[in-house]
Order: sequence, then C-alpha cells, then structure tokens
Amino acid sequence: MDQIDQLMREMVVYDGGDPHRVQHFLKVHSFSRFIGHGEDVDPQTLFTLEAAALVHDIGIRAADEKYGRHEGPLQEKEGAPIARQLLSRLGFSDEVTGRVSYLVGRHHTYSEIDGLDYQILVEADFLVNLFEGGSSREAILAAYRKIFRTGTGKALCREMFALGEEGL
Repeated sequence: MDQIDQLMREMVVYDGGDPHRVQHFLKVHSFSRFIGHGEDVDPQTLFTLEAAALVHDIGIRAADEKYGRHEGPLQEKEGAPIARQLLSRLGFSDEVTGRVSYLVGRHHTYSEIDGLDYQILVEADFLVNLFEGGSSREAILAAYRKIFRTGTGKALCREMFALGEEGL
C-alpha cells in the first residue's frame, strides 16, 4: 500500500462514524487529483496536494470538542498540528509534512494563495462545498469569479453547475 492509500485508510478510520466527512474528503481528493492532472503538476506537487486533500478537514473534530463549533479559522488552527503528527507517524517526508500542515492551516484563507497546490485544494474544496451546501446559482457564480483560477477548475465548475458563459 503506498503512502496516499495508507493515509486515505487512516482518514477513513479517523472520521469513522461520520460518512459525510469521509465522503467529503474523498471527493475533495478526487477533484484535487483531477485538477492536478489537468494542470500538469509535477509528481511531487501532486503527491503533496493529494495528501493535503485527504487531511484538509482533520481539525473539525478537535475544534468541535474544544470550542463546540468548527468554523474555518478554528479548523485551520486545530488541524495543522494534527495533520503534522499523522503524516510524521506515517513516514511522510519533512518537506511534504510541512507543506501539508501549512495547507491544512490555511485552506479556508483565500488571500495570499502561494502555490498551485494551494489553489487547486481551494478549488476542489469549493466544488464539493458548493454542491454539498446546495448553493444558489448566484453564490456559485460569485465563487467562480472570485476563487477559480486554474483552467481545469474553471471548466469543472462551469460544466458541473451548467454555468455556460453567462456572466463569466
């Protein structure tokens, strides 16, 4: 079993009993991988992106337990150290562990996106959240204009939500 598969298995166990969370991170992973391939990211960046997608919401449970809620900033604060610990335990390199922890600690922060892995993770999470949240067409269009930057992510958003070219 490779490291990504091992991490996926660990995350299914971690979020066991909450199929919504499991399905969420699996969808974000799938979209991240798809967008990464579409944007022709290098293998190391793709590996880091896939790991980040799997653990991006790892802070939800800790935030709920500590604060009774799990808004984005709380997820980021609680999730980064948990992700770092898990990846280290599974033998991920220090470089990958550091970048993934950074991404987990910022995945709800949309200013100062500093890399293609970060951009793709945000886009993939948005694709899933827009659907899961039953977002209005107006909200989807606003997210499309404000968040999406990659050609692959933009195309997925347009096609998934049948946006056409209207107002884009």
